[in-house]
Amino acid sequence: MLKVRRLGIDACQETVAYLARRCEHYRAQEFVALARIEIWGGGRRIVATLNIVDDESIMATDELGLSELAYRQLGLPAGAAVEIAQAGPPPSLDHVRAKIEGAELDPVAYQEIARDLAAHRYSKMEIAAFLIAGARFTTAAEVLSMTRAMAAVGGRLSWNSDMIVDKHCIGGIPGNRTSMIVVPIVAAHGLTIPKTSSRAITSPAGTADTMEVLARVDVGSDEMHEIVAAESGCLVWGGHANLSPADDVLISVERPLSIDTPEQMVASILSKKLAAGSTHLILDLPVGPTAKLRDRERFLRLRKLFEYVSDQVGISTTVLATDGSQPIGRGIGPWLEARDVMQVLERHPQAPRDLEERAVLLAGHVLEFDPALRGGQGIVRARELLHSGAALAKMRRLIAAQGAPPQPATLGALTHDVPATQDGVVTAIDCLRLARVARLAGAPIDKGAGVDLFKRIGDPVERGEPLYRIHAAFEADFRFATQLAAAGDGMTVGRRA
Repeated sequence: MLKVRRLGIDACQETVAYLARRCEHYRAQEFVALARIEIWGGGRRIVATLNIVDDESIMATDELGLSELAYRQLGLPAGAAVEIAQAGPPPSLDHVRAKIEGAELDPVAYQEIARDLAAHRYSKMEIAAFLIAGARFTTAAEVLSMTRAMAAVGGRLSWNSDMIVDKHCIGGIPGNRTSMIVVPIVAAHGLTIPKTSSRAITSPAGTADTMEVLARVDVGSDEMHEIVAAESGCLVWGGHANLSPADDVLISVERPLSIDTPEQMVASILSKKLAAGSTHLILDLPVGPTAKLRDRERFLRLRKLFEYVSDQVGISTTVLATDGSQPIGRGIGPWLEARDVMQVLERHPQAPRDLEERAVLLAGHVLEFDPALRGGQGIVRARELLHSGAALAKMRRLIAAQGAPPQPATLGALTHDVPATQDGVVTAIDCLRLARVARLAGAPIDKGAGVDLFKRIGDPVERGEPLYRIHAAFEADFRFATQLAAAGDGMTVGRRA
C-alpha cells in the first residue's frame, strides 16, 4: 500500500500521479511502458498518467503523489492507503480507432466515449486522435449523438420554471462581454436566466473572469438556485455544476491544437445548455475576417447544424449573425471589460456604444421568447429596462447576492501606448493579434492586465497618435506584450479617401 500525497501541482486538466523511482512497494520500471495506472482505495478508483520522481526530497518512497485534479477526483485524504496497477486502454478506444478509419459511430459508441472522457481515462494523445478523426469526418447525426452523450455525463440542473432562457456567443471577438448586460436586462424583465459561464482558456477573458472583478462567481449549485429564485438570474462560473465534463476534457486539448470544428463546437455548446436546463437560447455568431467564422457561407453551415441539433434535443434556438470585424467595446481583459459593462449599465457618457447596441439587440431577442410581449417589442423593452436604470439595479442585486470577489482587482500600472506608424484611417483590426497582446500582458490571470483601445475601424489617425494602451502588472509580461505589439500592432491604417 502507498500513502496519498497531495503535491499541489496543477497539471492542466490532466490526472497525474507521481511514483518514486526507488518505491518500496512497486518497481517503477514496470509502469513506464504504458505510463497509465489505476489507483484505488477506500472504495474510490481513478486512472492517471504516471510520472517517475528521482528526487526523494519531493516525496517519500512509500508515497504516491497526486496532481490537484487527481487528488480531487480520488477524493481521499492525504495519507490514505491506496494501491496501483497498470491501466489498460479504455474500452471505448476501439470506437476512436474506428473513427480514425472513417467509420460513422452510433449513439452507444459516443456514450461510451463520453463516459471514459469524463472519467479521465484517455491520455492527451488519445484525445487528440479522437478530435482529429472527428475533424476529418462527422455527420450531423453523430453531432447529435455526441451532444446527448456529453450532456448525460456529469451534473444536470433543474429549475422551477417552464421557460429557462439563455444567450451564448461562440467567442473569438475580444471585449464581447454582452452577457453581463443581457442577464440583468432579462432578469429585470422577469424571465429566468441562470447564466453559467466559463473561464478563459486561450482568450484574454471569459465572462466568469470579468464578472469576478465585480462579484464572487465560485458559487455552488444550491446557492445558485437560491440566487436565481430571488433574482431570476445569476452570472456564475459553471465549474461547480460539473456540466458536460467530457467537453471540458476535450477543450483542454483542442484549444492548444487550434481545433475548433463546427461539429465539435455545436456538441460542446449545446451539451452544456442541455445539462444546464436551458429551454430557449439565443446564439451570437460573429462573422468577420479574423473571427471564428470568416464568411457568410461558414455562418450558414454552422447555423443549420445548430438548428438541427437544437430541434432534436428540445431547445428552442435562434441563431444570429453579428459583426465580427473588430473588438466590441474598448477594453480587452477582465478589469477593462468590467469597466465597459458598468459604464453601459450606468449610462456613463463614455460607455462604448457598440457594446450597448450589441447587448440590447441580443437581450431583445431573448425577451422575444416571452409570450406576453408582442412581436418586435423585445428590443424596445430591452432598451427601456437599460435606460430606466432597472438593469443597473438588477446587476447591483446580483452582485450583492453573489458576494464580494475573492480579491479586489486594480488596473495594471505598467503602461505603454502603441502609436500609429502613419497618417490615415483605421481600415482593419486583427482580433486575434490584439487578444494575444492582452494575453501576453497577463490577462486573465492578472485581471488588471490587457489592452485599452483608442481607435476603431473608420477612425482617422495621425502618425504617432496612440492606437491602444497596454496595461500589465509584471515586468516580464509587460515586456512580452510590448515586444509583440512592436512586431505587429494588429491595426491596419490606410490612406484617407
